[in-house]
Amino acid sequence: MPAEKKAYPLRISATVLEAMQRWSDDELRSVNAQIEYVLREALRKSGRLKAGMAKPMVDDKPDT
Repeated sequence: MPAEKKAYPLRISATVLEAMQRWSDDELRSVNAQIEYVLREALRKSGRLKAGMAKPMVDDKPDT
């Protein structure tokens, strides 16, 4: 059973959002998936997210 996703409104500067859009385009992810990836990696690196919890709930990156 996949983990539950929760909606969360995010206020973000236009500059940061544009940079995230370019990065997500480069990685072939949606902006939402890219933001989740960046947050998950930061949490993992800081030791705030257990290793088993660091897996993406949905990977929308297409197979190449």
